[in-house]
Amino acid sequence: MHLTVKELAEHLGCPFEGDGTVVLKGVASLEKAGRGDLVYLAKAKFRQPLERTNASAAILPPDEKFDRIPVIRAGNPHLAFVSAIAIFHSPYRPEPGIHPTAVVSPSAKIGESVSIGAFCVVGEEAEIGAGAVIFPLVTIYPGVKIGADSVVHSNAALREGVRVGRRVVIHNGVVIGADGFGYIRAEDGRQIKIPQIGTVVIEDDVEIGPNTTIDRAALGETIIRKGAKIDALVMVAHNVEVGENAILAAQTGIAGSSKVGRNTILSGQVGIADHVEVGDEVIIAAKSGVMKHIPSGSFVAGIPHLDIRDWRKFWVLAPQLYDIVKDFKKLRARIEELEKKPG
Repeated sequence: MHLTVKELAEHLGCPFEGDGTVVLKGVASLEKAGRGDLVYLAKAKFRQPLERTNASAAILPPDEKFDRIPVIRAGNPHLAFVSAIAIFHSPYRPEPGIHPTAVVSPSAKIGESVSIGAFCVVGEEAEIGAGAVIFPLVTIYPGVKIGADSVVHSNAALREGVRVGRRVVIHNGVVIGADGFGYIRAEDGRQIKIPQIGTVVIEDDVEIGPNTTIDRAALGETIIRKGAKIDALVMVAHNVEVGENAILAAQTGIAGSSKVGRNTILSGQVGIADHVEVGDEVIIAAKSGVMKHIPSGSFVAGIPHLDIRDWRKFWVLAPQLYDIVKDFKKLRARIEELEKKPG
């Protein structure tokens, strides 16, 4: 797509300065931009690359003076630039239709303009909303419901009765609705499987990264609330609830019946024990182990987790612990020696 600076500014709902007839063909970084490219500046420390850029236009904050090339003004230049990327570079979408190798149950309900790729399986009573895209080799079990304009990439599997909202993106290899990991020990030592008869509900505008697994509930629902974003290789266990707009980074694991609040960020490799509640607006640093409830607004780190300020204090002292212990032993020996002396 080619747009003039004026046209792009109108799409973004932003004012512009300079020659509005300059044609833009795409986006690029400040260092690699060429003619026809759009760039952005979010922080003043990147001003020097901006001065040298070969771009044809830039998105800048309202107070950043610059007139060498046309400028689009935005309160949040990075966000406006992301919106521009979406305008110039639409993701690949196959044409609507059902591939002849796909196996679609006669009882399934397929909406208008749906694309179902090669070797897909769509089970009995499944429902796929209008405009959805099901890429090749996806398995959709009976009773699954997928909302309008959602996208399911190759090799994903949606188990029986799972419900997926609108505009959800499910990446390659995701498994939604496998049995939760629940067993009870019998008197003879055998592990007896607890039937997992619940389901999984994925609300609108969720994105789920490659090879992530979200288990069905033992009873009731495992729920991913609207707008949540889940990275690759994440494990969400049975009866977990993930709040609106939460972020779960790669290799995070959440044990059964725990709850993660709204706008909370779980960094890479975070582990949350079962039946734990994490409040709203919480940040959990990478590799942390959470074993008890966390109040809203907290920032924690470590195993077991500590307030981030206490964790930082500890790790400032940690490299000195060996020397501190040596000094302590010397002092203890000296005290014992003094105590042995008469009077």
